[in-house]
Formats: sequence, C-alpha cells, structure tokens
Amino acid sequence: MKYYCYTMGDRSKLIVVALMALIAITTSVQPVQSANILGVFLSPSPSHIIVHMSIMKTLAEQGHNVTVVSGEKLKVTHENIHNIIIEPSEEHKRELEQELSAMGGKKQNDFELMLKFVMGNHVMTKIQYDALRNERFQSIYESKFDLVILGYFVNSFQFIVPAKLNCPVIISWTGPPMETVNRFVGVPPEITYVPSTFTPYKNGESLSFGFRMLNAFMSYTLHLFDAIMDNSFHSYYKTLAEGDPTIRSYSQMLANVSLVFCNSHFSEGPIRPLVPGLVEIGGIQIKEKPDPLPKELEKFLNASNKNGAILFSLGSNMKGSNIKPATIQILFKVLSSLEQNVIWKWEDLANTPGNASNIFYQKWLPQDDILAHPNLKLFITHAGKGGMVEATYHGVPMVAMPIFADQPLNAAKIVSSGYGTQVDILNLKEDDFRATILEVLNNPVYRNNVQKFAKLYPDRPLSARESVVYWVEYVLRHHGAAHMQSPLVRMNFIQSSGLDVFFAYFAILYALWRLAKLALANLCKLIRKVRESFKSKREKLKKQ
Repeated sequence: MKYYCYTMGDRSKLIVVALMALIAITTSVQPVQSANILGVFLSPSPSHIIVHMSIMKTLAEQGHNVTVVSGEKLKVTHENIHNIIIEPSEEHKRELEQELSAMGGKKQNDFELMLKFVMGNHVMTKIQYDALRNERFQSIYESKFDLVILGYFVNSFQFIVPAKLNCPVIISWTGPPMETVNRFVGVPPEITYVPSTFTPYKNGESLSFGFRMLNAFMSYTLHLFDAIMDNSFHSYYKTLAEGDPTIRSYSQMLANVSLVFCNSHFSEGPIRPLVPGLVEIGGIQIKEKPDPLPKELEKFLNASNKNGAILFSLGSNMKGSNIKPATIQILFKVLSSLEQNVIWKWEDLANTPGNASNIFYQKWLPQDDILAHPNLKLFITHAGKGGMVEATYHGVPMVAMPIFADQPLNAAKIVSSGYGTQVDILNLKEDDFRATILEVLNNPVYRNNVQKFAKLYPDRPLSARESVVYWVEYVLRHHGAAHMQSPLVRMNFIQSSGLDVFFAYFAILYALWRLAKLALANLCKLIRKVRESFKSKREKLKKQ
C-alpha cells in the first residue's frame, strides 16, 4: 500500500512538471500565423524573377499563403503559391525584342538608355505600368493582404499597390546596395570611400583623390536621375491612384519601405555601412542541394568526366537571334573545336548554329544545378549578377562577355578578383576567344581564386533563406517595423549631407569674425583717440 501511494505521488509530480513545462513553452514561443503575402514581379526579365521567386518560395515553404503577379509563367513554383499572369501586349513584346537585338549588335549609348528610363519612356517601364492598369490586377485590391513584396527595377510607381492595400511593403532588389534602393531605407551615402554603382573599382584599390572626384560625380549624377525619375513616376502614381484622397501620397510611400532585400553579401566587397532595414540575402536562388538534372543533360555531363564540361549562356534576356550572325559563327567554330563538352543555351532548337558532337543545345537550363556538377570546369557568361553569384558559390571560373546594364562592372569584378577573364562579344575575334578560354581552363590560379571565395561566401550566422524568413516575419509581427526606419529617409539632400548645419556654423563663425573685426576696429579707434588725446595734452604742457 505504501509503495502504491508513493508511485501515485511520484506520477502526480511528473504530471505537474509536464504541465508547467507545457505552459512555459506555449507562453514563451510566439506562434507564426500564416500570412497572406502578395508578390508583384512584372519586370520582363526572367533572371530577376528567379531571385524574387526564391524569396516567395521560401515563404511558401514556411506555410504562408503567397500570391504572385508576373508577366509570364513562373519557373519557381510551390503548392502554396498562386500565380496570376498578365502578359505584355504583342506591341511591347516586339519593342523589347527590337531593343535587345540592338544591344546584341552594337554598343549602346548608356546616356540615351538611362534617359529613357528616367523619363518613364522605356519599354520595361511601360510593360509594368500597363499591367498595373489591367482589369485582372485591379481585382487584386478586393482581397486582403498582410504584406506586399515588390520586385524593384526603376518602377517606383508600383508603390501604389501597398498604398491601396494599406499594408507594409518590402523591396526585392537583384543586385548589391546602390543609391537607387539605399534611399528607401536610409543607407548613408558614404561617397568618400564607398564606390558608386557605376564607378569602376578594383578590389583593394586605394581611394585616391582622382577616384573620389569621379565617384562623387557618378553618385550625384545617380541621385539626379533618381530625382528626375521620381518626377516622372509620380505622375504615373497619381493616375493609378485615380484621385483617391485617402491613399497615401507618392512621397509618403517612398519613405515607408519596411525592408530592402539585396542579392549580395559583404564578402563580395566593397565594405560599406548598412542600416537594419537593408538585409543582404546573396545567393538566395542557390539551392542547398541541387535538384536532379534532366536525364539527357545529366548523361551529357556525366560523360564529361575526362576533359570536363563548359556552360555557355548569355542570360534570360539576350537570345541567340539578338547576336550578329558572324559572331554566332565564331562562337560555334571555337566551342566545337574544344576537347570539352559544351552546354549552350539556345532558344531556337530547330535552327542551331551548327551540329557538333561536343555541343548540347537547350532552350532553358537549370543553371544553378549545372554549375553544381563536379564535371563543370568553366562558365562562359554575360556577367549577370545571378549567374556570377552562382558560379562563385560553386567555385567555377568564368569567361565574361558583358553586353549592357551592370554586366560590364560585374565582368570587371570577375577580372579584378581573379575569378576569370573577359572578352568583347560585340567585337569578337576567333583567336582571342579561343586563347581566353584555354587560359582560364589551363591556368589553375582562376579556379583556386574562385574556390577560395566559395568557402568564404556561405559562411554566415544565418543562411539567405533563414534571413528571409526571420525578417519577413519580423515585419509582420511588428506591423511594418517602423521603429527600424532610419531618420535619413525623411531628410533631403541638404539635411542628410549636413550642409545646413555646416552653413549655419559658417554663418555664425562669419558673424563672430565680423563682430570681432568690428570690435577690434573700434578698440583700435579708441586707442588712437586716447593716444591722440595724451599727445595733445603733452604738447600743451610743453608749450606752457
């Protein structure tokens, strides 16, 4: 009997302890509610959308209900993602194709291209603006969303979406921090030592006076372009607002961004100051474990174990038909003569550059999965940010063939970091192209450099996906997390640069100097009068 009572008491204690533990767990852990999240990714650039969708897939896997509006069918999908497709008009498709063809044939005037963007007259701008006016998009405003994530690419009028839905907004940016997105969260413009986006820069380069002069000019120019774009996009925003006085103004929305996600990491350099509202998620599109490759492609790569394989892709925007036929023939002649097998991204499989046993043409390629294959020895790339990140992550050296936008600067980064070399695709020479490929394949210094970085790049306290989950749910928990906002977002250029304070101090010092000068002049005048008075008295005494 005593034994029975003892065991019952012991069990009671265990039950009490278990209940206390359960209470402690349920009160200390904040359960994450499933949120309704809207992604607006209307930029007609598939490579940008892959980065944006990697964010959305991560959130869908976390249990959130995700709706994505895009201009084409998504390649990154999940059962929790609902896709609304609003395709561009045939006219806009033709305009975009003509512009890309022009870029692939000759070097473009960067100033003219930038002018089209800042005036809101670029085809990419028009495609996105028309999509927001589409009836299918208008029906979205009838639903309730807790958060909007905007794919940003010179399209600030998109802020009308979170304004109408009256919910927080996060920006997804496919590049590193730069002036255009830094302003949304108040990253300080440290132009004395942080290179501007379009200032040529080499790793470890000392910031000389000449470099800083150029950097200041480029930075101020970008700020000027942003101001002009804001003026243009403001009118678009007002039209989309349809005169509704209850909607927050364009300037208010620019200053109410909760977070900016940047596809970058500080290890890429250059080092710069950041604020809590800018979160680096470099490599978000890279899978922790590669997906199985399509059978034919896997067979082709596995058969490349002797000499290795090369991946050749000019990205999702530039098609083979956009490149000059003479250049295509040089590419084919060189690639078909190599010992390595070549995977070539080519859209029109019925009309390929030529037949060669070592070349495998494919319309669309799982680029990240291919770069992860151990037999892949070289990546010939247009130097887009996404592909560059994937290659460095997997330790694959590169030959860069930049064409437009940030590609020339990315290529310069590849060369200066020792990850590869570059050639001019618009003026391609057969011998130079062949020699460049063989140099990168046969010189181990390039692979050693990029593999060294491959060990550094993923070494972080949180992975890119973990960072996305934490910070998105942080914004949701704190209803926009306004407390993280930097005061800089509400300051103009004069205030943020401290020019008003500088001129105030200058005015005070000038006034004090003038007062001191006046006081000194009066003192001197008084001394002269006193001296003259004494002198006059002495003369009078002498006469007496």
